[in-house]
Amino acid sequence: MRSGTAFTQGLRQAVGDGPAWTVEAVRQVRYHVVSSDGLFEPGNTALLDGCPDVPMKRGERRLVVIDENVDVLYGARVRDWFAAHGIEAAVVPLRADETVKQWDAVSRVVDAMNDFGIDRRREPVLAIGGGVLTDIVGFAASLYRRGTPYIRIPTTLIGLVDAGVGVKTGVNYERGKNRLGTYAPATATFLDRTFLRSLPYRHVSNGLAEILKMALIRSEDLFRLLEEHGPAVRADRFQGTTPELAAASDAIVAEAIHLMLEELQPNLWESELERCVDYGHTFSPTLEMHALPELLHGEAVVIDMALTTAMATLRGDVTAAQADRIHSAIRGLGLPAWNDVLHDTALLEDALRDTVRHRDGRQRLPLPMGIGRHRFVNDVTPGELRDAAALLWERHRPAEPAAAALARVPEQVGA
Repeated sequence: MRSGTAFTQGLRQAVGDGPAWTVEAVRQVRYHVVSSDGLFEPGNTALLDGCPDVPMKRGERRLVVIDENVDVLYGARVRDWFAAHGIEAAVVPLRADETVKQWDAVSRVVDAMNDFGIDRRREPVLAIGGGVLTDIVGFAASLYRRGTPYIRIPTTLIGLVDAGVGVKTGVNYERGKNRLGTYAPATATFLDRTFLRSLPYRHVSNGLAEILKMALIRSEDLFRLLEEHGPAVRADRFQGTTPELAAASDAIVAEAIHLMLEELQPNLWESELERCVDYGHTFSPTLEMHALPELLHGEAVVIDMALTTAMATLRGDVTAAQADRIHSAIRGLGLPAWNDVLHDTALLEDALRDTVRHRDGRQRLPLPMGIGRHRFVNDVTPGELRDAAALLWERHRPAEPAAAALARVPEQVGA
């Protein structure tokens, strides 16, 4: 008989006709974001001892899933580093872009983990690549044996400042962006800006879109940094080749990550649905998937931000002068503010309805108030969407598709 059992806090037995219990528990979360440029330089030991929760020692082994494009540029260096430090590394190249961010990619990672015979307690999986790759590997790791630790090493700017510092994983399902996924933080994320030296300019801009998001809703100081230094930092690929560029790069990345973590940390599981980091992510998931593969993620996000800036302008929350500054910054960062998919306002209405479904029946749409502040609204109408799209079109009327204009930017890709 257990009628006299004293339960610990969080477990309650109901009194009534039959037995019933309520269990309450808090999941402890601890993860690290560690900056270390030149991770795979021979003398760099950050991956061995830079994070106390995931040490790595000579004689151990690791499964390494790497984006196949990154493997071409850096694969030999990665393999040499593991060999030099006595780590047995099984390196698995994987194609990882938005068009293949599907369940099949997750299954391939799970197969690799199973074939490796991974020890889920002591052998965290390493994911080296952009946000798509780390999302896929993180999702697979969260499923395998109900949770296997993993480490992220993002190689794109969007991975460094956005995908690499949160706790969400996921892949697309049918036309749904990240429709399948989990909340599964990597034990550690190692940030190495030297990977960005081979990143095409368009993908640097892709990451700058997420930094601009944080500036518009949280920090006018960060916005001014982007206004003053964004174009030059972009051209330098955040490599800091002069003291001024190094200082600007450090400040922009550090502030963007700090603001993001400041927003995420109290609400990791998204129990609070009014999230300012959702700015630019109301219409963009639908736009991105509808225009796939024309738009990169950050490009879709910045088009969403341009649309909602137009909305805020019509509401009087953003002045014409502030809107001019925002659009000038967008251009300066090499980003588009228009895509012809915006002509389909029925698609925008569908996107808003889908947002309402996953925000518990309300729009909870973050809109800018000036630059660096925001508010949430729940009263956007189809007519307002049409008016905002029309205002944005009047401002831009692009003489050529945004993708064509971006294609003229020199890539200069190299190791």
